[in-house]
Amino acid sequence: MSAHRSGRAQNPRTDVYDVAVVGAGIVGAALARELSGHELTVALLEARADVGDGTSKANTAILHTGFDAEPGTLESRLVARGYHLLSAYAEATGIPVERTGALLVAWDREELGALPRLKEKAEANGYEHCRLVDADEVYRAVPALGEGALGGLTVPDESVICTWTTNLALATDARRRGAELLLRHAVTGVRRDDGHTTLITTAGDVRARWVVNAAGLGADHIDRLFGHDRFTVTPRRGELFVFDKLARPLVDTIVLPVPTSRGKGVLIAPTVYGNVMLGPTAEDLTDRTDTATSESGHDFLLGKGERLMPRLLAEEITASYAGLRAAIDHGDYLVEATPEQRYLLVGGIRSTGLSAGLAIAEHARGVLAGAGLPLRARDRLPDPPRMPNLGEAAERPYQNAGLIARDPAYGTIVCFCERVTEGEVRDACHAPVPARDLDGLRRRTRAMNGRCQGFFCGAAVEALRARHHADDGCDRADGRDED
Repeated sequence: MSAHRSGRAQNPRTDVYDVAVVGAGIVGAALARELSGHELTVALLEARADVGDGTSKANTAILHTGFDAEPGTLESRLVARGYHLLSAYAEATGIPVERTGALLVAWDREELGALPRLKEKAEANGYEHCRLVDADEVYRAVPALGEGALGGLTVPDESVICTWTTNLALATDARRRGAELLLRHAVTGVRRDDGHTTLITTAGDVRARWVVNAAGLGADHIDRLFGHDRFTVTPRRGELFVFDKLARPLVDTIVLPVPTSRGKGVLIAPTVYGNVMLGPTAEDLTDRTDTATSESGHDFLLGKGERLMPRLLAEEITASYAGLRAAIDHGDYLVEATPEQRYLLVGGIRSTGLSAGLAIAEHARGVLAGAGLPLRARDRLPDPPRMPNLGEAAERPYQNAGLIARDPAYGTIVCFCERVTEGEVRDACHAPVPARDLDGLRRRTRAMNGRCQGFFCGAAVEALRARHHADDGCDRADGRDED
């Protein structure tokens, strides 16, 4: 079977990959996709049982223009470039994007005074579409805002996107290009052998000539296994509220806080799924697995919501969740090669990594080439995958009469809150990067993400998953996919 069809590299497991990418979040998947476009054998290693199950799955899902990045940094350049790359990629693959625009709202004199400087910063970053507006225009744009807004700054090209589909599309694309996906492969040690590196993992050794560290929250640990001590990751917990779809008419644009000396603050944003989001908090932790919500976080968000948009708090909260961001003690992205080790660090990628991911991969490819990795572009590549639509702005399967006529499974709804059909669950279980558990199904279909949070549909969805999962070979101990 060809690497294109199976998504497996041509070499057996006992051989040496040309490149091993550690971490299958958005950045790691983008790197594997980029490198698989060349005459290379590539392995994508992930400690968890699914792609995008770490920092990439729980963020504010905003496609940033990079208007407020620090000018002159690598981050500012790659976010601006990544915005255009991901916009085009989303159109090609069907990743849901809504061009909502954003409005920064000033609530006091310090914030109002910061707006002109933010406009200048945007222009220094090459973004020239921001506009200063007065309080009247702020309330015309978002009538439901609380009292006391003094002015604002528009950012018309900010957008909301589906981060789950983005990660899955990149991993699927990498696999179609021949990369091998190795799940449940947590790296616990590194051994330098003659001409290659052996990654010691919880599922066995993986050997590669080059290693790319895109491990997110664990990137500093991997870096130290290679003998470096360049940075420390601090897990920063961000808690968010998700409001019911009935709240969506209140918020048609992203309402951003004005960064000041007190921090970045809390935003209100629509989602591509038709909800409204409030958050995040920002709490530095020591436990890199602590994604629990907290009473203090809830109280903080309720207080912010009461100030920003009191009418929003009258709506029902569908869910609350927390994600961890990889904060580091460094002011910029760290993309640094150690040629003598044939090792590349891609660390310190904050939440902007969603927007910058494709540009980070592009930049990293150039750094690897400069460090000595032979790169020869493949003559022919498979077309980008066309992803299932999870967004409310485009037609969903349950609305498509022609599709239902051809396959009635798309007319059989199993999750009524989110209008998810049996056909979508089936497809997610048999996709090139399939759902292996209920959380994986949530991210691929929206099942159990609505008002009832799976209380009504959970058993039926699990029964469907078990039926389609039983004999497809995707639950092997080593996490390698079978077709």
